[in-house]
This record gives sequence, structure tokens and C-alpha cells, in this order.
Amino acid sequence: MTKRNKELPLEQREELLRTLKARFEKNMHRHKGLEWGKVQAKIEANTEKLWSLNEMEGTGGEPDVVGHDKKTGEYIFYDCSAESPKGRRSVCYDSEALESRKKHKPENNAIDMATAMGIELLTEEQYRMLQKLENFDMKTSSWVQTPASIRKLGGAIFCDYRYDTVFVYHNGAESYYAARGFRGSLRV
Repeated sequence: MTKRNKELPLEQREELLRTLKARFEKNMHRHKGLEWGKVQAKIEANTEKLWSLNEMEGTGGEPDVVGHDKKTGEYIFYDCSAESPKGRRSVCYDSEALESRKKHKPENNAIDMATAMGIELLTEEQYRMLQKLENFDMKTSSWVQTPASIRKLGGAIFCDYRYDTVFVYHNGAESYYAARGFRGSLRV
């Protein structure tokens, strides 16, 4: 995909910025001490990142700022939808897993979808950090980045939140469920 395809029309850009600003202001507990004006300036300076935020929003992720990297100056966005984003569910873990399925293949896989959106799957550590902000995935689950040693053996890991606890589970990477998607992160 060329950079040109990753630019949003002005009206769509403005609508997305309004949505992101409203979410930012409504959820200040996720980003204490940060100012929307500085976040917006960073977003507007990078049309490709704005495009990725639009992809996150369009698939039901409800992206919001969860941190600021003081070294790089980047703002960190995670998907903050209450449940795993609807537009990213029923996917297996990666392309290798998708190819290994003989029947009933899902339409896509988490790794390729994230790459196409310009985002990364959350790590287990990032997922746990997100859960400290508020409770997510109380009915669904989300694939997270899987260590190569586990993936090499055919597995993949996912997380959810039940009984006031973050659970990390495993499955065959080729598995997919209507209630499992993935959450992403984006640095702007």
C-alpha cells in the first residue's frame, strides 16, 4: 500500500480527531498529566499514524492515549474498547496458522491484520498494564504477542480478565473464536 492510500480526506480526519479528543477528555484516568493539544499536534504531523488510528477506530478498537514516552516524545495509544474489537474477532494468530487450516479457515489472522493497520499486537506486559487502568475483556479475549519458543511449537497466547484477575492462556495458533480478537498499540 502506498503512502498516498494512507491519507484520510479532510472531513474524515476532522471527525476522527473530534472522536479521539472526546474520548481523551472523558477518560483522563488513562493519561493523567497529558494535554490533548500536544497529542493532537503529534497526530496531525503524521498522516500515516492518523490513518492507523482511523483503522483502529473503524474496527471497533476505540484507541486512546495510555502513556507518553519521554525519551522519544511519542504518545502511546492502545485499543481501549470494553471488549476485544468487534472488527478484529474470529481470527487465528498468524499467516502460518491460517495456512495450516485445512477446513473452516477464518477470513484473516491477527498478525497480518495488525501489520496492515500499521499497529502491533499488545504484549502480555502491555495487556497487564492496560488492565491496571480499568477492566477490559470481561466477556471476550485478545491474542497477544507470542514468544517465538511457544509459536515454534504451534501455540499462541491470549489474555482476558475474569474474577478480578488477568489470565494468560494458550491455544493452537490456528484456532479462532467469535469472542477472540486482538488489541493493538501505536506510538505517535
